[in-house]
Amino acid sequence: MSNEVPQEVLEAFTSYSPGLPPHSAGKITVEKIGHGLINRSYKVSCELKPDFFLQKINTHVFSKPHDVQENYIYIWQYAEFEFTGLRMPAPVYYEGQATLYVDETGGYWRAFEWIPDSKTINVALKPAQTKATARAFAKFTAAFEDMNTNLLKEIIPGFHSLSLRYRQFEESLNTELCERMAKAVTLVSELKQRERYKHFFEIITESGEFSRRVMHHDAKISNILFHQKTGKPVCLVDYDTVMPGYFFSDIGDMIRSMVCSRDENSVEGTLSVRKDFYEAILGGYLDVLGGQLSSSERKYIHSAGLLMIYMQALRFLTDYLNGDAYYQVAYPEQNFDRTLNQLTLLKSLEEFLAASYRFKI
Repeated sequence: MSNEVPQEVLEAFTSYSPGLPPHSAGKITVEKIGHGLINRSYKVSCELKPDFFLQKINTHVFSKPHDVQENYIYIWQYAEFEFTGLRMPAPVYYEGQATLYVDETGGYWRAFEWIPDSKTINVALKPAQTKATARAFAKFTAAFEDMNTNLLKEIIPGFHSLSLRYRQFEESLNTELCERMAKAVTLVSELKQRERYKHFFEIITESGEFSRRVMHHDAKISNILFHQKTGKPVCLVDYDTVMPGYFFSDIGDMIRSMVCSRDENSVEGTLSVRKDFYEAILGGYLDVLGGQLSSSERKYIHSAGLLMIYMQALRFLTDYLNGDAYYQVAYPEQNFDRTLNQLTLLKSLEEFLAASYRFKI
């Protein structure tokens, strides 16, 4: 049993069974799972009760854990009771209606049903996987089309705000790390030359043609559970950043993370846009959500990847100039290399969209 999980937490989530008198869970086994950089996750196996997924919320990243959990309960109940057909892991309750447990040290814990016969995939190896991923995230947003998004808490204010990220980038140019600034001069210039993307983002947020929707905000293939035998998506996971947002966030994140010919941390080899992967993402997403998008959202669907890649380049370079205060780095220049990769990917996507779709901002 993992000694990272307090006994009081295990007792809380294993001592209550809805509709039944209290009874022992029998032998309990705790296994640490996943390689997430934010929350700590475990599989709890019980001899006499169903297994469940246990997680400790990182309050350094999510300073309002009650808001995170309230968002999840709200969308889970909506998905269940409005007959959306969307599967989401059911929360595990303790003491009746409680789902967020605070231990004696102030740690926040929550639990969900364990989804059997499922697996995660870290890297998309073929276009069919990217299309299935795109359809899964599109189904998520489509399920909440009629929900009042104002009832969702904004977990990380400005998370996908290009205006905020550009302002933070400009502030980082006042860095006292002169050697880093000198090395980054060309990257700074290239990003400034693309300030038009920030202006386009502001048009999106100020125009009634671009609706605020329920977005996952962390749309990557590793946040989907796939069936071990069929390989088909079972459900999404990691809903901590679910908030109201705009059309470009999830599809743009998928384009950013799956169409590139190599990883954002790679420092070797050439980098290009994989056309078949791009078209698979776009096709899968529009197959599901296309009918709900406005004419302007469909017209500017190709802007999604540009906006998210540009935003990530800004964030990596901002962190580099600020002394690597946010992203974990394996070596001193990693955020510089990440920025260079994102900028190279952005240029490649710009060329690809201009040639294949005659699209540019």
